[in-house]
Amino acid sequence: MIIIRPIQTSDYDSLHQIAIESGHGFTSLPVSESILKNKITRSLNSFAKDVVTPGDQSYLFVMEDTETGEVVGTSGIEAAVGLDNPFYHYHLGKIVHSSSELKVHNTVETLTLCNDLSGSSEICTLFLKEKARINSNGRFLSRFRFMFIAEHEERFSDKIIAEMRGISDENGNSPFWKWLEEHFFSIDFPTADYLTGIGNKVFIAQLMPKHPIYVSLLSKDAQESINQVHKNTIPAIRLLESEGFIQSDYVDIFDAGPTISAQKRHIKTIQQSLKLIVKFENQNDIKNGQDSSMQQRHIICNTKTDDFRAVQILATICDSEKHIIIPKDVAKHLFVNEGDLVRVIAN
Repeated sequence: MIIIRPIQTSDYDSLHQIAIESGHGFTSLPVSESILKNKITRSLNSFAKDVVTPGDQSYLFVMEDTETGEVVGTSGIEAAVGLDNPFYHYHLGKIVHSSSELKVHNTVETLTLCNDLSGSSEICTLFLKEKARINSNGRFLSRFRFMFIAEHEERFSDKIIAEMRGISDENGNSPFWKWLEEHFFSIDFPTADYLTGIGNKVFIAQLMPKHPIYVSLLSKDAQESINQVHKNTIPAIRLLESEGFIQSDYVDIFDAGPTISAQKRHIKTIQQSLKLIVKFENQNDIKNGQDSSMQQRHIICNTKTDDFRAVQILATICDSEKHIIIPKDVAKHLFVNEGDLVRVIAN
């Protein structure tokens, strides 16, 4: 069975392997033992802490195949970004140059360094191993986060954002960064990306241009990459758009990938997920017509925090009774008993 649970200290080797496989541009998982171990510790502390308002908490989850014990993916949520460390973006704006005397009116796009999104909650760090990209596991690994947020709303901000990976080649070269490197930084994209991933952001404030950048002055390749996603990220952004996320006027400072956002109350999974009572599957249910032909794939999670568990299974909802019928072995993996409440959404 595939389950999602909070990361544990024993998952370090698996997380390290995922960091290697995720490749260039996956800033949130640098290949660094100290950083990865710190992420695990920070996550453990966040799950264990009593929280009434979002702060510097980080929730990191793993997807595990219980039959093999292998961790096949990871996904995370930052409760409130930019509180302890600067959280930089470029704001995509406009400046108008106009002369009534000459009858000239030009609108120019600009990029301005900012910290406007500080305090937002961020869904992040989603990576699924290629062999596990079956049976809607990717949707599961993304959507369950909104169920956790729905169950623990006090831990998260009203605004939820997601930074989408921008355009870069197989060697990690970004056309947007190439222009910045040439004029301001003199370090390549993978190096800048890695330094940010390990928390070294001082160079951004020191070297990043302090005044708005005119987009028209960038190279053609750099201009065309603004607000565009990496080809491997297209399914992820499509899924988030179906949840209600929209593109904002903010882009990543390294690869100009889009940052999308949604109000927590408007996210589809948060709006539509149900709290239902667990009922165990038995022979009477089958006799009464609750067979596999009537079942639908659902994401089901418990209502716990540090013992949080989520699964994706075929299950039947009894609308009249407000129950969901699941097998006992699934309930065991979910840490729930018959009569307990769970949160459910069709997947």
